[in-house]
Amino acid sequence: MILVTGGAGFIGSNFVLDWLAAGDEPVLNLDALTYAGNLRNLESLTGDPRHVFVRGDIGDRALLDSLLARHRPRAIVHFAAESHVDRSIHGPAEFMRTNVQGTFTLLEASRAHWATLPSGEREAFRFHHVSTDEVYGSLAPGAPAFTESHAYEPNSPYSASKAASDHLVRAWHHTYGLPVVTTNCSNNYGPYHFPEKLIPLMIVNALAGKPLPVYGDGQQIRDWLYVSDHCSGIRAVLAGGQLGETYNIGGWNEQANIDIVRSICTLLDELRPDPAGPYERLITHVADRPGHDRRYAIDARKIERELGWRPAETFQSGIRKTVQWYLDHADWVAEVQSGGYRDWVEQNYARRSPNAPR
Repeated sequence: MILVTGGAGFIGSNFVLDWLAAGDEPVLNLDALTYAGNLRNLESLTGDPRHVFVRGDIGDRALLDSLLARHRPRAIVHFAAESHVDRSIHGPAEFMRTNVQGTFTLLEASRAHWATLPSGEREAFRFHHVSTDEVYGSLAPGAPAFTESHAYEPNSPYSASKAASDHLVRAWHHTYGLPVVTTNCSNNYGPYHFPEKLIPLMIVNALAGKPLPVYGDGQQIRDWLYVSDHCSGIRAVLAGGQLGETYNIGGWNEQANIDIVRSICTLLDELRPDPAGPYERLITHVADRPGHDRRYAIDARKIERELGWRPAETFQSGIRKTVQWYLDHADWVAEVQSGGYRDWVEQNYARRSPNAPR
């Protein structure tokens, strides 16, 4: 059995579904079910004995100790995190609690569990920490992409909290010998993505005829990774990654935000035409977020060289699958757009005048 933290969130739930589709090893899924955690993502696993779900917090040491003693997982894949930059700007405390203190508590529980294992199981045990390219900071146009040796320069409360968690994981390996691997991924997209992030927000707003808010000039560049490719990359690192090493997982797909939005509009014009006209008419430039990083780019040659992994999807194939999924799952979208979610969108975007200085 493996333990997955945050397995009801966007990437975590996709990983759980991917893992159980690829084999029969059971998953112990621990998730606090905050606003972005959704058991609907895992509805297809209802009644499946290979999936054991526990609602709980990674900061609850007593719960962690109990679960580890009872289920004795051979590996922990740690997704659980607060992950939205805008939310971290409005309220950083929760990001420090979950991403830093929560990771520390999980590491300590994992270390205690690992110490009790027989020698063979101790050698096979893995703690896989899932992180982000945002810890590396912002790249200038034309600068080489982030490699695993790039200096950490986090620029938001979110990325600072993830950088701290990365450093904790590294320290627990070097100080205590805990067998860890870390992956830093680029921007994920795909099914079950909570509609506060760029791609799902643009899709659901366009379908509702609402403005498509683009920060500043829209020229912020990101590397986009289809979520199923991220899942296969994690499986590759968990199976064959060198202990104590970091592996960057990227999609080799640098795109400006404004081009992402236009691509979504073009696909929706094809797949769900709006009688009112092309969806690009809804694009609205709003005031940029504070400290907005201009460019991220992942150099994923290390994972390809050492483990033979490359993404299977191009951006064109992945974004088409994503848009079609949201068109086919309007009921899921309606459920996640709770009153709390609508309040958040209002808080974050309503104060940004379309003609504010950028």
